[in-house]
Amino acid sequence: MPTVSEIKDAMVAGFIADKADGVDATIQFDLSGDNAGQFFLVIKDKTVEAHDGMAESANMTLSAATEDYYNVATGKMNAMQAFMSGKIKIKGDMGLAMKMQGMFKTG
Repeated sequence: MPTVSEIKDAMVAGFIADKADGVDATIQFDLSGDNAGQFFLVIKDKTVEAHDGMAESANMTLSAATEDYYNVATGKMNAMQAFMSGKIKIKGDMGLAMKMQGMFKTG
C-alpha cells in the first residue's frame, strides 16, 4: 500500500493537461485508515500543483479510505461503483468529480 504522498505524486505524474481545458479548481483529498493523510490539487491553465494538508477553499472534497482510493486510482476499482457503494464520498462540485476521472491516468 503506497503512502498518501506517493498517491499525490502519482496523480501529478498522471495528469492529462488536455483533459483539463477550462478547469480552474481546487480538489481536496481526505484519506483515512492506514497511511491516512490530506492533500489538495490546484488545477488551473492546464497545469496541476499538489500541496500537503487542507486547502483554505476547495471546489470539491473527496473522502475515502486510502486503500479504496488507491484501488480507484490504479484502475482496480471502478470509480462510479466506489462512489455508489459509499467507499468514496464527494462534497461540492459533482461535475468536477465526473470530469476528474478523465484528467488523470489510471493503472
